[in-house]
Amino acid sequence: MKMFTVEILNLFLITWALYAGLLTTRIGNLFRLPDITSYLVVGVLIGPSMLGRLGIRGIGFVSFEEVERLSILSDVALGFIAFSIGSEFKMKNLKTIGRQATIIGILQAVITSICVDIVFIALHFIMPSVISLQVAITLGAIAAATAPAATLLVVKQYKAMGSVTDVLLPVVALDDAVGLMIFAISFGIAQTLNTGTISVYTLIIEPILSIIFSLLLGGIAAVFLNNIESLFKSYSNRLVLVIGTVILSIGIAKITFSTDLFSVSFSPLLVCMMLGTVFCNICPDSDELMQLADRWANPILVLFFVLSGAELNLDVFKDKTIILIGVIYIISRCIGKYYGARISATIAGSPSEVRKYLGITLFPQAGVALGMSAIAATSLGADGLLIRNITLFGVLIYELFGPVLTKNALIKSGDIKEITPS
Repeated sequence: MKMFTVEILNLFLITWALYAGLLTTRIGNLFRLPDITSYLVVGVLIGPSMLGRLGIRGIGFVSFEEVERLSILSDVALGFIAFSIGSEFKMKNLKTIGRQATIIGILQAVITSICVDIVFIALHFIMPSVISLQVAITLGAIAAATAPAATLLVVKQYKAMGSVTDVLLPVVALDDAVGLMIFAISFGIAQTLNTGTISVYTLIIEPILSIIFSLLLGGIAAVFLNNIESLFKSYSNRLVLVIGTVILSIGIAKITFSTDLFSVSFSPLLVCMMLGTVFCNICPDSDELMQLADRWANPILVLFFVLSGAELNLDVFKDKTIILIGVIYIISRCIGKYYGARISATIAGSPSEVRKYLGITLFPQAGVALGMSAIAATSLGADGLLIRNITLFGVLIYELFGPVLTKNALIKSGDIKEITPS
């Protein structure tokens, strides 16, 4: 008789991840660490790279396949994170910060990509046998992406409010949209260098269509949600509709529609961001519903970050080449983000606090970057695997230290006024 079925094992792992994540925050509070850092650390500890090696089923994740089995929870969490960030694009807010956010969101992403490109293209000419041109160009594109989940959780935990936070959340949302465009173009060039064939559709048309259809789907979902929720009066029933619509949008966004002439894919992040944006602008009760949705989603966010820590493979530290290139990637990307934000904030006429501290809050990097690296890994052979490992190394460092840097930057900017234990 089997002691654990897959379903029972998953329930044990979910429970263990929730308890371990919350209990670790008690230790993290002693060192004034953001909760997200505690979740990620405990995720690494109970993951396949550490406690999982003991092979005790139900206590640690004994394989990365066990972590992958719960990936649907991560998809749902990212959807609600994007939905929450999208709600920051209210018309009344955009009238005051819309110009700033647009200029900074686009320019800092482009500057970061160019900065990393320059460093790695130079490294290619110095070490052509280690870094190919395809790797250099693709890493530059991946560098543009940030981690909206990490940023949002720090902002919510410490109730950050002020000039930096006002610009930060819209910038993070725009950043990933711009990052997806940059990646599509850069990765198309990398594939061209790899195969020698040029596809205008892959380089230009496909990424534009993906963004347009993602925004369109999110807008349609928001109109649908607004119309159907008006049929119900109680907030509990409306909350059910909000949760159902977000999850439905994630499911549809994961479908690729293909014909003989073209294929259309969606970005779940962009779909849910647009859903949140349109919904909060057309629904008069959106503020109350967003607060209820945030409370409902909190346990899923805890699971998301613990699972994110568990899926980090510490084996990347065994390869000295990966460590060397990874450190160069981290430094060059941080320089790009910091000065990219500073330059673009100056152009946008932002306050001094935004110019000085916004770039630091953009250091965290996770899900979107890993998704990009996974695409590269399946398409560029050995170069793709190198890109995947470098990105994984960077994400490991960024996710552990990025939230702390974000918190400190928001404290120095005056956006975090008082810290109370969570």
